[in-house]
Amino acid sequence: MTIQFKLTMIVIAVIVVVNSVGSYVAVQYAGTVWLDEVQTRVRLDLNSARAAYRNHKDTIVAYLQAASLDPHLAAAVVENDMPTVESLVQRAHQTGGEGEIHIDVVNLLDAKGRVIYRARNPGAKGDSLAEKPAENPIVAHVVQEQRLARGTIVLSQESLLLEGKDLAERAHLRLIDTPNARPTDDEFRSEGMLAGVAIPILDPQKRMVAILYGGDLLNQRFEIVDAIKAEVFPEQIYQGRDIGTVTIFQGDLRIATNVTMADGQRAVGTRLSAPVAERVLDRGETWAAPAFVVNDWYITAYEPITDPTGQIIGVLYVGLLQAPFAHRHLLLVGGFLALVLLATVASLLLIFLVTKLVLRPIGHIIAMQRKVAAGDLAARVGIAASGEMGELCREIDHMAAALQERERQLEQATRRQIGRSEQLASVGRLAAGVAHEINNPLTGVLTFACMLREKENMDPQDRQDLDLIVRETTRAAGIVRGLLDFARERPSAKAPLDVNDVIRRTMRLLGNQSAFHNIVVVEDLADGLPAIDGDANQIQQVFLNLSLNACEAMPEGGTLLLSTSRENESVVVRVTDTGCGIKREHLDQIFEPFFTTKPVGKGTGLGLSVSYGIVRQHGGTLEVESAAGKGSTFAATFPALTNASPGGPGKAPPDA
Repeated sequence: MTIQFKLTMIVIAVIVVVNSVGSYVAVQYAGTVWLDEVQTRVRLDLNSARAAYRNHKDTIVAYLQAASLDPHLAAAVVENDMPTVESLVQRAHQTGGEGEIHIDVVNLLDAKGRVIYRARNPGAKGDSLAEKPAENPIVAHVVQEQRLARGTIVLSQESLLLEGKDLAERAHLRLIDTPNARPTDDEFRSEGMLAGVAIPILDPQKRMVAILYGGDLLNQRFEIVDAIKAEVFPEQIYQGRDIGTVTIFQGDLRIATNVTMADGQRAVGTRLSAPVAERVLDRGETWAAPAFVVNDWYITAYEPITDPTGQIIGVLYVGLLQAPFAHRHLLLVGGFLALVLLATVASLLLIFLVTKLVLRPIGHIIAMQRKVAAGDLAARVGIAASGEMGELCREIDHMAAALQERERQLEQATRRQIGRSEQLASVGRLAAGVAHEINNPLTGVLTFACMLREKENMDPQDRQDLDLIVRETTRAAGIVRGLLDFARERPSAKAPLDVNDVIRRTMRLLGNQSAFHNIVVVEDLADGLPAIDGDANQIQQVFLNLSLNACEAMPEGGTLLLSTSRENESVVVRVTDTGCGIKREHLDQIFEPFFTTKPVGKGTGLGLSVSYGIVRQHGGTLEVESAAGKGSTFAATFPALTNASPGGPGKAPPDA
């Protein structure tokens, strides 16, 4: 899987997630704003509908109030001139039923609220409308206060029959099953809701001599809701249906509406949904939210209708068909999402091209790496790009150049090392032969010197001279034996090893070197050290390298301290000199191959590197502490063998 593919996938994922989340939030926010805007419009439409409904009632009040001011009516009542009374009341009723004024009921009552004359049903009179204040609070209020009273009231079927059989039939409605409506056992509703007014009739002395009572029955009075709709929602049609609708409810029953059912009939007899009824009828609050009305969703507003006593008796409703607004909203959302999708696709294409352009140098880097891996160290990226990618290409080229130079140096150093190794091997073979040749006369000298010492009556001075010959001959033989042991090729084999013994043999081998004549060698070897698992020759090579480096660091002489100790479960060997020390900037490089601060020809830079590798192969660590001008301490740590004692196969033979 390429970096370009990974980056492209990551960017695509980020863009898709961000755009998806952003689109979702934007759509939700737009939907909320859209709904708030439409709902605000519906609230304003409800205000207009309320004003239109109030205006209808005010028209009835104004008309009947004008009729009550006719002086002939007051005089006819005082004089008990019934023909005149009947004529004037009938004229008021007939005129009120013409044009835009709708007055179904016009009655003349006496000062106590008893019916004197009914225009629609002249034969029914003498009953008192003030005796039922709960049903007709308008008349009761005028009888008590002698002031005009108006409002919307609910009349029983009995009261409607007294006003006229046709009014009772208009109010008699069959209930239609409505989704989400409250459960009910009723099949019919026979009450009627009347927008009425009661006006006192005064004689010239300002005494109330009668009451003019009248009103409009709202049940199936479609002219009212259609007039409100025409005023609030003028000519708003969607797919052949009215967008705006108006309804007057008596309780939860639709008694006048322009909401239609599936068959196109007005939805008179359907009822409010239970949530709206609970909010508006039970709690007296306004409902402003989408609602399912009869057979479709509307953005609606409902508010309670109260009678003059403040009791909720019905609901005024306005609503906008949700479909046209949802369609426009869907078009806007679809357009927005299409733009987002188009922008996303364009962004992805642009990102693909950009990533391909930006990551193009990586292809050159891979090709260059394959050439280098195949052995072509002269291969280079060869791209002068800008920015971080260009810097990466330049650094890789520098690395390849450094690798090529290091390879060249390694090849030269290897050739020198091979030549030196061959030379040392020749010298070793020559030294072995010379050592054998030297060993034979040394043995003869030692033998004859020992025999001469056994003679009796020897001069003391001669005996001392012979002792000196024996001692020096023995020391010479030990030096030859140590040289033969170090030069002899042996297979690498680990065995329990006494570190102190290896240090002693190493110091005996180096003690005769001229470079050590000005060096004071101090051996601080701990007793009872546990053995380590190691190869004697390799461990001796480590101590030789460390001791020779210490000697070269003290060209004017100094002290070389070799100390051993047991720390936890390890054996630690420290080689300390009082030489020139190591600079701080070189401390991190001294164990790298071919790193040396010595002049050309004085060293290869492999001694410490080889020693470090040998110690690591034995499971240990090689560390250094040094300060320029104060000397250095190399600490080699080896794991201790707890169940083995020195003296096994890895132990050096005793001195000759």
